[in-house]
Amino acid sequence: MERRPIRGVPLAVRVIPNVDGGLARALALRAGIRSLGLFTSTVDDVGYTALDEATKKAAVEVVYAKSFYAGSGHASGPLSGEFIGLIGGETPDEVRSGLDAAVALMAEGACFYSLDEEGTHAYYAHVVSRTGSYLSEVAGVREGEPLAYLIAPPLEALIGLDAALKAADVRLCRFYGPPTETNFAGGLLAGSQSSCAAAAAAFAEAVHEVARFPRK
Repeated sequence: MERRPIRGVPLAVRVIPNVDGGLARALALRAGIRSLGLFTSTVDDVGYTALDEATKKAAVEVVYAKSFYAGSGHASGPLSGEFIGLIGGETPDEVRSGLDAAVALMAEGACFYSLDEEGTHAYYAHVVSRTGSYLSEVAGVREGEPLAYLIAPPLEALIGLDAALKAADVRLCRFYGPPTETNFAGGLLAGSQSSCAAAAAAFAEAVHEVARFPRK
């Protein structure tokens, strides 16, 4: 079947221009971070990628990022989705610029792809051509390095990761063992941009093969 995109949708977006000192301490904000940008999203991995994009387009840093248990299908409210992300900056304008970049990426860039007509079976095989400060820290790589961000349901993800690692000169920097909070699995792979692209393609093909022939 055609690989139909499933986009992360920002459900709620807000700016706190001057964060309260008590909340700043609770979030362990570093000195100088006075403004916060907050958003929730229907898809967590797209949300994490969007946060990284924000750090490349504005003078902001990621101060909080969490997936919600069991995913969007079991959200705590209509604006919860399966992810919340917070960026911090010195000014409200910087935070707004970061949020704009995050929302634009969700609308036009990184997305999951459907493995079935209903969109209930999906995977994420996104190549980050140049990491920002957030994903660089998560993966333990230098800022600006490429990454293959690979996520799928548990068994599909393990088969896909094995195929990706064998298909290209890449290394597994971060492993998300099953189950994650949203009951998926996957990892972050580093290498050259072409190697990351080859790994992502191999991951996608392996995941599709499992979907087509689950008991092969």
